[in-house]
Amino acid sequence: MDLAVWRTFVTVCRLGSLTAAAAELHHTQSAVSRQVTGLERELGVPLLERHPRGVRPTPAGEEFRHHALAALHEADRAVRAAREAGDGAFSRPLTVGATPSLAAGIVPEAVRALVQQAAAVRWSLLPGMSTQLHQRVATGDLDIAAVTDAPPGLPHDPGVTRRFLGLDAMVVALPADHPLAGHGPVHIRTLAAQSWVEDNDGSAALLSQHAARAGVTARIDLTAADLPGKLALVATGHAIALIPGVLTRALRPDVTAVGLVDPPTRGIYAITPRRAPHPCAAPLRDRLATAFAALVPPRTGHEPAGTETP
Repeated sequence: MDLAVWRTFVTVCRLGSLTAAAAELHHTQSAVSRQVTGLERELGVPLLERHPRGVRPTPAGEEFRHHALAALHEADRAVRAAREAGDGAFSRPLTVGATPSLAAGIVPEAVRALVQQAAAVRWSLLPGMSTQLHQRVATGDLDIAAVTDAPPGLPHDPGVTRRFLGLDAMVVALPADHPLAGHGPVHIRTLAAQSWVEDNDGSAALLSQHAARAGVTARIDLTAADLPGKLALVATGHAIALIPGVLTRALRPDVTAVGLVDPPTRGIYAITPRRAPHPCAAPLRDRLATAFAALVPPRTGHEPAGTETP
């Protein structure tokens, strides 16, 4: 497929108009229309819906737009990297993945320590869920990722090296004016009947399993699109939430956290590809271990911190 055609389609979707896209790309409107029609023919599905005020992507078009945009970004990065490495020096940026809670504190702290010793390091951060990040490390899209083994857990992949950093105890996020703010640890039975909000299946599974062990059921009444949305619902008093302990220092001021009695835990790991690792991946992995150890006291129940497994 021609990436120029992909770029045309993405531009049409962004502007919502064939005419506007043609003007921005310095093409004729008919040329843009032919490119989109050819792409639809090649894929075998309609990508655009025409309406009086312009165009919008069909469900298939929106799916294609999402992936095409990512591919175009990667293609642009590939061109830049090739040009920057024209002198033969290794200059590829370090691509780092992290779950939202780890991206909020531990990963930036570890990268700061790395940059202080290797100031020339260029890097980018991609937040995501653990299973997605694992796949991107395995395919070489990411040089290193900080992930968790929260349900459904991490797959065993011989192409990925996994280093255990430690155990993270989950805590409960409450509005700052909640009656239990400043107290704790509390038993899940005290909180189970309140409204809970969750933003992903893994956290919801940890909450439900923890409540079930105590003989109660947690009422997950609300669902948030992401972690910031989850904390916004907590801050405004709509619900309480189970959140990672590593997130405690990065909470917004109108949200507080209390510990749980015998809390659910999740393992934190740094994963890297076995083949063609980035030179900075191993040093960053060491700094991730240091940053996690400084924030979270060691806990037992998992493999010893620092353990590497395939």
